[in-house]
Parts: sequence; C-alpha cells; structure tokens
Amino acid sequence: MEFNEFMQHVMPLIQRLGEKAKESTVIDNGYYRKYEVKRGLRDEHGNGVLAGLTDISDIVGQTEPDENGKRVPCEGILKYRGIDIKDIVHGFVAENRFGFEETAYLLLFGGLPDAKELNEFCDILWGFRSLPVSFVRDIIMKAPAADMMNGLSRSVLTLYSYDEQADDISIANVLRQCLQLIAQFPLLSVYSYQVFRYYHETGGLIIHTPEQGLSTAQNMLHLLRADGKFTELEAKILDMMLVLHAEHGGGNNSTFTTHVVSSSGADTYSVVAAALGSLKGPRHGGANIKVVHMFEDMKANLRDHSDGAVRDYLNKLLNREAFDRSGLIYGIGHAVYSISDPRAQIIKSYVERLAEAKGKTEDYKLYAAVERLAPEIIAERREMYKGVSANVDFYSGFINAMLGIPTALFTPIFAVSRIVGWSAHRIEELSNNGKIIRPNYKCISQNRPYIPLKDR
Repeated sequence: MEFNEFMQHVMPLIQRLGEKAKESTVIDNGYYRKYEVKRGLRDEHGNGVLAGLTDISDIVGQTEPDENGKRVPCEGILKYRGIDIKDIVHGFVAENRFGFEETAYLLLFGGLPDAKELNEFCDILWGFRSLPVSFVRDIIMKAPAADMMNGLSRSVLTLYSYDEQADDISIANVLRQCLQLIAQFPLLSVYSYQVFRYYHETGGLIIHTPEQGLSTAQNMLHLLRADGKFTELEAKILDMMLVLHAEHGGGNNSTFTTHVVSSSGADTYSVVAAALGSLKGPRHGGANIKVVHMFEDMKANLRDHSDGAVRDYLNKLLNREAFDRSGLIYGIGHAVYSISDPRAQIIKSYVERLAEAKGKTEDYKLYAAVERLAPEIIAERREMYKGVSANVDFYSGFINAMLGIPTALFTPIFAVSRIVGWSAHRIEELSNNGKIIRPNYKCISQNRPYIPLKDR
C-alpha cells in the first residue's frame, strides 16, 4: 500500500482515536480546587508561583504586599541586572548609539561595559557572525521550512554536528556557544526566509553577507533587503525593539523552558531549540502577529475611525463576534503588568515617528485609539483584579510591518533578541542549581483491575 493510500485509510481511525484520547485526559476543574493546584503555575489572581531565583531581570506590576498582604497595581517596571530599562534606553539614545550589544553584555556579565569592553565584545560577535562552509546550501536550502521558527530550530540542532565540544557544559564553553548563536541568529533567520521566498514565492534568491562595523539591527536590515539599504531611523527603532525583547524574567514560558532543559544537563543546542519551540507558540512569541491581523480585520470592517465605531468593534471582539472570535483584544493586558507595560511606553513615541516617516499616521491614530479605549471597555464588562494596558506586542507588529519585515519573520526576530536572555539564564542555571527541575503532579485516576483481552 502506497503511503498516500495508507494515510487516506488510517486518518478516519486516527480521528476517532483522537477523540477517545481527548476524552480520557480531560480533568474536572473541581480537582484543581480540591488539591489547590495552581493551573499554569499561577494563583487565582494570575500571579506566577515562585519557582526559582534570578539575578538577571525583574518585572514589577504591583506593589509589595502591605501589612494586610494586599498588593496594589502600579506603573510597570522592568530592570535588567537592577538597572531600569528606561534608564538603559535613555543612556544609549542620548549618546546616539545602538544599544543591543551593550544590553547583551549587561545581561550576560552583570554590569555595563566600558568603551574598551564594549568594543571587544562587538569584535567577538563579529568574529562569530558567520555560518559553517556551505551551511546555507547543504542545510538551509534543503527542505526549506514553511515556518521560519521550525527552520531556525532545525538549523540550531544541526549546528550541534559542527561543534567539536557540543556536549561540554562548562561555563566557558557554554558562553562560547551562546555568543556564537547570538551572532548567528540574524543570519539563520533571514537566510531561512530568503530561501523560503525563493522556493515558494518570488523565485528570486538574495543572500547578502553581513558587514563588519554594522550593529545587529543594521545587519538584520542589510541582510533582509534586496538593496541592503536602510535609514538610520529604521535601524535605531529595530535596535530599540531588540533591546526591549532581550529579556523578561525567568518565568516567561521560553525562559522557564531554558531553565528546565538546562537543569537536565542537556547541550546548549538542545536547550535553545526547546526554547524556540516554546517561543513559536501563538500564546508567547506569536502575539504581535495576532495584533497585526486583528487591525487588518478592524480596518476592513470599521464604518469610520471615530471612537464610537472603534468601541463597537472592540465590543464585538469581546462578544466573540469579530476577527477570530476568541473573545480577546490582542495586545491589551499582560500576566504581570497592570497599569502600564514599560516597554510599550518606551516604543510608543518611536512608533509615531516611524509612522510619520512611512505615511502611516492614520494607522497610528487607530492604534492609539484602541490603546486608549480597550482598557475602559474591558473594565466595564469584566471584574478586574488588576488593571489592563497595552503590552509591547500591541505596537511591535506594527513597527515590524512598517520596517518591511514580513510576518513570517516576526517571531524569529523576537528570537534574535531573546537568545540573549536565554543565554544568561542558561548560564545562571548551570552555575547555581545542580538539581534537575522536577515539579510534582497529583494523579487522580481510580484503581482498576486488569481485564484479560478475551474478556474485554
């Protein structure tokens, strides 16, 4: 029997077995209350269960408990190694510099570099900013992935075979591997996309090589665009996005995955591939894509851009009557932040500048209207234990689109940035824990006898 014929024969059976498997694994919600299990490792207010310690970054959305144990929502705070992200951004913007490389140094080594240290660090990244000979031809161009995250994961796992010390988890070797991956991620991401375009869209293949002296953000735009050209504003805003996405605490899904897999003693390539798998999920790295698609649907269905029309559409979203009928306003709300997401606050003014430069001012005004109205509408309809506000994903997809970055690369660019945080957390896990992460699950199945096959 040919494989296609076999698949036609077997899929109806698999569909039935799938329903049986689902039915056998659904757990009554009452058990979670009975055994006080925190679903998603969160309490009833959405606060994450304390599962570890980190010295890499801090995220604050509520005040510390008072004498009555009460927390109060506050303006969001994000700190990298104890330094407020707003101060970091203000520092390199005031000096008209790119900030991603400096931020990577801070996260990896715990302090800001001086000029000599920063230059040395950039030289190291440049030295690693290449791929093994024929890697593009032999790996990336063979069976190109329709999803760039899968292509990125495959490339990372394949790099294991090119590393003579792949399984060495000493800190120095892991740092070397992480620095290589930080430098290589822009190439792996963009080259995977260019190959996909070549095979499935335009038929033209453009592979630029990176240029020495350019920042990570500049090289990303250089690699992506056919003419290799970009404006200073475009590169500075992409650099800003890389800084803001580089790290976000140990509890986000992909970083927690990094800790879990690192604790098993696995090699760096397996750990990073696992983190990429987590980031690919639409509940994590794909959120900004949902925002862009939501706004496309909104513009197609609004009678005008008045507050009344926007309110009507947002209510339809919450009523599951518009877009994907999920009942969500994408880009609004966050697991930790309440009154504000500091990353969204930082990029908002830059979004407006880029929108003006790209002739997208009307689109920006629509985003601003949704940012203003959505929290009001949600508060009117739902009981709130903390405030809601626009998160970084609300604007990041809009920025990517204005930069001409295809949707397929939205999440890989997130990974280009977040590989820095993953690397810092991997080193932290290997330096401190020494125990495999193994939480407990309560089994609720009842005892049953084994029945011989002839009697079933």
